[in-house]
Amino acid sequence: MAKHGKKYQESAKLINSEATYEPSEAVELVKKAATAKFDETVEAAVRLGVDPRKQDQAVRGVVVLPHGTGKTQRVLVFAKGEKAKEAEAAGADFVGDQDMINKIQQGWFEFDVCVATPDMMSEVGKLGRLLGGKGLMPNPKAGTVTFDVTKAVQEIKAGKIEYRLDKAGQIHAPIGKVSFAPEQLNENLKALIDALNRAKPAAAKGVYLKGIAISSTMGPSARVNAAAFR
Repeated sequence: MAKHGKKYQESAKLINSEATYEPSEAVELVKKAATAKFDETVEAAVRLGVDPRKQDQAVRGVVVLPHGTGKTQRVLVFAKGEKAKEAEAAGADFVGDQDMINKIQQGWFEFDVCVATPDMMSEVGKLGRLLGGKGLMPNPKAGTVTFDVTKAVQEIKAGKIEYRLDKAGQIHAPIGKVSFAPEQLNENLKALIDALNRAKPAAAKGVYLKGIAISSTMGPSARVNAAAFR
């Protein structure tokens, strides 16, 4: 069992690990319990009533958090011609085609999100092993394979995140930073849960939102009343 330091143990006293809190109360407690010297990320962990082994119960999608994540995403766009110019105008950090593919093949990964126009995917697909292993492969379901590069880049810059069910049947996603106002974290959490509710598979039976917890990077977690979002 992992041993926690003195600061963590003191912070943990603020939160009753057996209790379930209303969303706003949980947010306040997580903010108070964050003691790191850096601006910690606040993450939500959501346990869903689905079977991750079944394809018809997969949960995956994107949501634009109203207040962003607090992190500036570096966006790479694979595009040619006019679409490349559009991407640059929209604020993409890196734009290119074969030149960018060559850089990645040589070990360059100074970006956080990849967008590609559909006509580039035959070439980008050759990077499958490199990008896929880091979760960076453009994907139509995530809105990152599109000719509307302006919208894709602007949404990512505005705080769009991708969520995906893991093998344990949970979704882990950032909802902001400890420095955010409580209202901002609450609204970001609500936006995430609303998106998960909309993504509920038709094959899912019984209780869908089984559990929600939020925590900061270095701090203890607080359990949230999932019924508040049902």
